[in-house]
Amino acid sequence: MGKIVWSPSALNDVDSIAEFIAKDSVHRASLFALHLIEAVERLKVFPNSGRIIPEINDQSCREIIYGSYRIMYQLENDDVRITGVIHSSRN
Repeated sequence: MGKIVWSPSALNDVDSIAEFIAKDSVHRASLFALHLIEAVERLKVFPNSGRIIPEINDQSCREIIYGSYRIMYQLENDDVRITGVIHSSRN
């Protein structure tokens, strides 16, 4: 079982999203961040459970969906590197 490594840009993505949600509800923003991290935890055991990112089409570049957000990651040996979290409407 590998570990999950968050890139600085992915952490910034989560912070930005949580800040936006916090404008309406700090509680919902906190829950969002917590549940997003929980969604990623499964990748420790099932790193290939995400789909291959269609526009990249590389076996090592995958994504899981959490609500309206794409959590993109790259497989690096036994580890999972979270590379970005973006709203699905963004390109």
